Amino acid sequence: MMKEQVLARIENRTATVGIIGLGYVGLPLAVEFARAGFTVIGFDVSQRVCDLLNSGASHIQDVPAAEVAAFVKSGHFRATTDANELKPADALSIAVPTPLGKTHDPDMSYVQAAAATVAHVAHPGLLVVLESTTYPGTTREVVMPLLTGAGYTVGTDIFIAFSPERVDPGNPVYNTRNTPKVVGGITPACTELATALYSSCIETIVPVSSTEVAELVKLLENTFRSVNIAMANEMAIVCDKLGVDVWEVIDAAATKPFGFMKFTPGPGIGGHCIPLDPHYLAWKMRTLNYRTRFIELAGEVNTAMPAFVVEKVSQALNSVRKPLNGSSVLILGVAYKRDIDDVRESPALDVIRLLEAQGAVVSFHDPYVASIRDDDGHGGDSHEPPRIRKSVELSPAALESYDVVVIVTDHRSVDYQEIVDHAAVVVDTRNATAATKKGKATVVSLSSSRTTSLA
Repeated sequence: MMKEQVLARIENRTATVGIIGLGYVGLPLAVEFARAGFTVIGFDVSQRVCDLLNSGASHIQDVPAAEVAAFVKSGHFRATTDANELKPADALSIAVPTPLGKTHDPDMSYVQAAAATVAHVAHPGLLVVLESTTYPGTTREVVMPLLTGAGYTVGTDIFIAFSPERVDPGNPVYNTRNTPKVVGGITPACTELATALYSSCIETIVPVSSTEVAELVKLLENTFRSVNIAMANEMAIVCDKLGVDVWEVIDAAATKPFGFMKFTPGPGIGGHCIPLDPHYLAWKMRTLNYRTRFIELAGEVNTAMPAFVVEKVSQALNSVRKPLNGSSVLILGVAYKRDIDDVRESPALDVIRLLEAQGAVVSFHDPYVASIRDDDGHGGDSHEPPRIRKSVELSPAALESYDVVVIVTDHRSVDYQEIVDHAAVVVDTRNATAATKKGKATVVSLSSSRTTSLA
């Protein structure tokens, strides 16, 4: 039987694994399969990315270039833009983007293109696993028809599953290998094969009963985070109006050993997952005539945070008799979270746009991000070439030259004592200056009670 043949190739590592999409999800996965002894063929539409990887370099922060170089040299990994090279693959993993359209509808074009590529190279015994985050039903409704339409029977001569990516860029503890992997197949045989494949290189596999369950798992995980972050953000606004330090409230609440999980406020949410994933679920429910009110409200609260930050900046400048219009502003950190170089959906980009819309002159510094484009993270409608902004140097003299410094991303490598010692005004959206000694700066938190650095 086909299943037993594929299982045997997986077990003896003679199977060839293809990865479609070599970004934040696909490349770490490709490296793990190569480490496990498989021959891995990576496919990406970007010739630049493929050339870079084949030269032994890496474009993903969490994947060391030395590992890529070693697997390229040993013949365990190669990258290509030619889909025909995927034909020898026994298993194909799809890890392509699933962005949202302007109306927050899922853009399935990348998944559809990847599924069409799979259908083009499909053969009896092929295992296909979709990893791209999407709405429940995508695997069965979008991917499967392209393969059954070619005459294959799922669970007998071709196998289809969904396994949500759980990549957390910059996480020093959890990576692709030690993060439990959820797997759900169209049939039990599909689940069995996908489980065997991933268990070869990932420590813990969590089989579930269907692709829909697996798809919904990822949406629940990130909707959970979105809702709880929204609660923390709304609490920051509540504390601001009450004159209470939200960080003190949260830290005290977190001493309860049960019934409370600590989430912290900030300038908004970013990355590819948390800002987008709840919309996939909300969209799917709208097609079933149900409105996910709780999820949508959380999205509204989180989306409003950059404007709240800009209002805090305006108030901070007013306190020293300066208008926002014409003031020089330094944004400290533009990555969507600390210690990474990813600016996708970063709230810093919205803060910059809103500040400039009110006449501020904005610069940024980020130790991980050398430059940003005006259309980074969002895509632009303008026919003009996007403006490129470069990270400015951080020095005492530079800090003293700005009217206000806004801490948007709290990278650990930044010396926050230097910030409060030399800046005139600091708006701290991450509580990054909490442990600093009192300096020159007037420090304004997200909530109004703390207006100077701690002594």
